[in-house]
Amino acid sequence: MSFNPNLPLVYHPNYSFTFDPKHRFVMSKFARLYEQCKQQGLIRNNLYRPSLGTPQRLEHIHCENYIWDLWHNRLSEKSMRRIGLPWSEPLMARTFTAPLGTLKTAQLALKHGIACHLAGGTHHAHYDFGSGFCMVNDLAFTATELVATKQVHNVLIFDLDVHQGDGTAAMLAHNPYVFTCSIHCEKNFPFRKHPSDLDIGLDNYLEDQAYLNIVKETLTGLIDDLNPSLVLYDAGVDIWQHDTLGKLNISWQGLQKRDALVLSTCQARGIPIATVIGGGYDKDHHRLAQRHSIVVEQAALL
Repeated sequence: MSFNPNLPLVYHPNYSFTFDPKHRFVMSKFARLYEQCKQQGLIRNNLYRPSLGTPQRLEHIHCENYIWDLWHNRLSEKSMRRIGLPWSEPLMARTFTAPLGTLKTAQLALKHGIACHLAGGTHHAHYDFGSGFCMVNDLAFTATELVATKQVHNVLIFDLDVHQGDGTAAMLAHNPYVFTCSIHCEKNFPFRKHPSDLDIGLDNYLEDQAYLNIVKETLTGLIDDLNPSLVLYDAGVDIWQHDTLGKLNISWQGLQKRDALVLSTCQARGIPIATVIGGGYDKDHHRLAQRHSIVVEQAALL
């Protein structure tokens, strides 16, 4: 198996830190994904590090009061419960750095055609509150920044996490230059969904072929209609049949085929694509890192 040694990968060491290993959110998965990619020979001289983030960079996309209250641990107990993560300084460091990582990944994709972020996909974060392990929205931030600075004409956010990208949809609802598409399990979190530009809610326990057909038809149709300057691809691996928060029946091979399909479709049409890892939940933390490495592996095979 021959990998492209020049595939740009983006990562920061602060993405993982000491955290309760029994928590449903696997904070170690970012460092484990980095190590997994290194072991597979996917990391050579192709690693890029984003600068450290602060709330100032996100003031134009999030409510200023919200992000500064988050940064200084001034949010209410109820607000933190909705997020589902215990506040800490290391958590704030990674939370505000990761969006800069997604932005850097997108900029590298515009230059090289494809790039992968070893984090990102915090699509449940809204303008003035966090939810579902997401505090700030890297997808909304990146798309808005690229459009505002005229680095792109338009962006397609193609979200294949098992959970609907409600925060992304809400934050970008009135941006005519960003199209949000979410293909997700309908009867799953969030139970109150905010409409994307295109939502496709899937039945529980949908299997590989039906799922792949939907993904292919949807993506090719959107590329035909939009001719996007960039695709931001949320490659959530919680669609896997044994994911603890999933409810779909997609095999490991189905995951590989999905990522290969999305990446190759964009590449064949000359559309730059930047990937983020999205959600994935597993008591076996090493196996989770292997799942998240699939999209990087498939990108490196192109």
